[in-house]
Amino acid sequence: MAEATRTVVIDRPIDEVFAFFSSPSNDPSWRTQVKEISGQPREGARIHQVVKGPGGTDFPADMEVTAFEPPTRYAFRVVAGPVRPEGEFRLTSVGEQTEVTFHLRAEIKGLKALALARPAQSAMDSEVASLQTAKRLLERS
Repeated sequence: MAEATRTVVIDRPIDEVFAFFSSPSNDPSWRTQVKEISGQPREGARIHQVVKGPGGTDFPADMEVTAFEPPTRYAFRVVAGPVRPEGEFRLTSVGEQTEVTFHLRAEIKGLKALALARPAQSAMDSEVASLQTAKRLLERS
């Protein structure tokens, strides 16, 4: 099992922070591996995305929105690509600030685990670390 979690506190109200993280068009500004993304977030929706993979190869990583609960929870599961993690944003209002926890996990079994476990863990660590970039962007606006 590959897993990564990070929590940050953003100096912005919860509604604004939820809108940022649940809008796919914002992803390329804070997720450096996103090459292409489109779709409208709502529970059950499919979000099309293409991400940079190892060795510069681009691959599809479409997501299905599994929870859309403004302004506290946004969750998804990847339904295309070699690794298919599940992810979740949990938001909590802390006065005028918002605490955001981003959690990713992927179960990688069999022969795939030999080849993909380490790169998948590295990619997931990088994804959750990108919360710092999102924090800087939100706090500048």
